[in-house]
Amino acid sequence: MSRFSHATIEKNSILLLVLTLIAVAIGGLVEIVPTFLIKTTVEDVEGVRPYTPLELAGRDIYVREGCYACHSQMIRSLRSEVERYGHYSLAAESKYDHPFQWGSKRTGPDLARVGGKYSDEWHRVHMADPRAVVPESVMPGYPFLAETPLATHDIQNSLKVLALLGTPYSEEMVTETLNDLYVQQNPDEDYDPMVERYPGAVVSNFDGNPEVVTELDAMIAYMQMLGTLVDFSTVERSTLVQ
Repeated sequence: MSRFSHATIEKNSILLLVLTLIAVAIGGLVEIVPTFLIKTTVEDVEGVRPYTPLELAGRDIYVREGCYACHSQMIRSLRSEVERYGHYSLAAESKYDHPFQWGSKRTGPDLARVGGKYSDEWHRVHMADPRAVVPESVMPGYPFLAETPLATHDIQNSLKVLALLGTPYSEEMVTETLNDLYVQQNPDEDYDPMVERYPGAVVSNFDGNPEVVTELDAMIAYMQMLGTLVDFSTVERSTLVQ
């Protein structure tokens, strides 16, 4: 028994290494193996759909500008967060995110339920001069978004790549990418086919300028859909942490 005492193991570096590897391997198997024994780790939730081309472009701008550094998109099941932001986040809401935007840093508020909370006009003013609507804000302004035409040459390729990764973009969605992008920010066009492909998509002249599709159009389109796809009245709410 003395050969395998605590002191013996600590003094024998090779034995300590082997036993450590065995312990780590057992712990890893306990964590990993169960995930291979279930069909999916993310439950399907009715309403969740892929991003429209305009929303996807807005999400890319959101990532490009580093918005995730100050804003999370993950409401925890704590009473304080649920009362402030709304229903806690579901994993299924982010299943088409590559990468997901959960985050944990909140210099600014969580944005998981910001869709429909403010008008397009509020977002236009806020993006240009945050302190015009939130005096205590430390967020920098992004007035250039309204002046920058949206680069559309790679958006169709983005849909193709996401389709390869498992996002359910159909051939029709890929083919109609540019048309869907244009009509979503122009309510005067026939947008019914686009809404049929992307149920619940918000159609609006987001930046107030119908002549040009700008980066601000894309950003606001993305903001206005966050948290709006799932009808939480049909989702069973578990007990909240006090």
